[in-house]
Amino acid sequence: MPLWGAALALFLGALALLLLLVPRLVRTVGARTQPGALIQNDEVDGGGPEDQFSDRRESLPGGCSLLCKPSALAQCLLRALRRSAALEPGPRPWLSGPHLQTLCHFVLPVAPGPELAREYLQLADDGLVALDWVVGPCARGRRVTSAGGLPAVLLVIPNAWGRLTRNVLGLCLLALERGYYPVIFHRRGHHGCPLVSPRLQPFGDPSDLKEAVTYIRFRHPAAPLFAVSEGSGSALLLSYLGECGSSSYMTGAACISPVLRCREWFEAGLPWPYERGFLLYQKIALSRYATALEDTVDTSKLFKSRSLREFEETLFCHTKSFPISWDTYWDRNDPLRDVDEAAVPVLCICSADDPVSGPPDHTLPTELFHSNPYFFLLLSRHGGHCGFLRQEPLPAWSHEVILESFRALTEFFRMEERMKGLSRHRTSFLGGCRRWGILQKREVSPSSNLEEIFSWKRSYTR
Repeated sequence: MPLWGAALALFLGALALLLLLVPRLVRTVGARTQPGALIQNDEVDGGGPEDQFSDRRESLPGGCSLLCKPSALAQCLLRALRRSAALEPGPRPWLSGPHLQTLCHFVLPVAPGPELAREYLQLADDGLVALDWVVGPCARGRRVTSAGGLPAVLLVIPNAWGRLTRNVLGLCLLALERGYYPVIFHRRGHHGCPLVSPRLQPFGDPSDLKEAVTYIRFRHPAAPLFAVSEGSGSALLLSYLGECGSSSYMTGAACISPVLRCREWFEAGLPWPYERGFLLYQKIALSRYATALEDTVDTSKLFKSRSLREFEETLFCHTKSFPISWDTYWDRNDPLRDVDEAAVPVLCICSADDPVSGPPDHTLPTELFHSNPYFFLLLSRHGGHCGFLRQEPLPAWSHEVILESFRALTEFFRMEERMKGLSRHRTSFLGGCRRWGILQKREVSPSSNLEEIFSWKRSYTR
């Protein structure tokens, strides 16, 4: 406990120092967003960010833009976003700066918090993950999200550090109010989940998530399943969607401020206040398992790490039992390694002033959104990293947009199924009429030549 208390004091001190440095950091970001960068001017009206890849960019309210490959699904989503009141420009809150939005997201608690019912899921290798089901407070007038009357399940994946932020809890509360059944996935050793085996989950390894989704489907077999990930936690969700493909059991997914080029992100490093803050938080979280990890990891080197890359490399590459190279680690954990296999619509919400992920013209793989019909990029001018805050008591506008997009996806797929059903019914009906006409002809003309009938069928097929 003394080590925990000292580390926690250092962490709070680092956050206080970060708050003092906010004005200087804001000026730095302002200098970076001069002409020649992705954002040219905050006063540009009617369109989204002025970027170098705007050939297939659709303007949205509030200075946002949607980057996607043209399709019927894209048109459906575009109509829903243009009708969204969450994107309408309004008075900018006092904490509209990117660093303040980011800090409020990571530091400030949500009040009152949701009521959670925790379940521990034992995995195939005897490890444990936790599922926090949001069971309250139950609001009056909850809307059902599916036509069958069953509430859709919303799987929420926090950031890779295991920090349960105010925006994650706020999303769960809003989703509960809108008729969803939210559940938060916690990795091994995160947020009070015991580490019963000396194995942690690598950055983009979806094996534990697969078992959790299988269990959720077992509990709610008929309910639609949606997923939302936050920040660095998006690597886990995208890896899952890529590996599972059309067998993911999900109807739709969304990523808030995703880190998509993860290896470059680790190697380039973050602005030092964020780098130190995230690194210290991870050291605090793992310090309670230092003894259990001694047999597999050099804990002395781990807790002396001076960067996120060094921490990640020591924890997962320089193990005592199966050491691997940094290149091999990312061959197995890059979230976009199987992205072409993903068969679920994914909405990525990013901000051009994100101080953690970096400028979008360097950190976003825009070719993915140009070429893949399942991936959509909603790019805003402001929002920080996972912030997207509005004036209280309104929830983050990203939450509203995500739930509205899920509703639009549900209606789109329902209409597609209805049209397919009508097409099948029409084909069956026409086929029956055709067969009945043939039978009538046979009855009227008993001497019909079967060879002529066969020739007619063959030419019709041809």
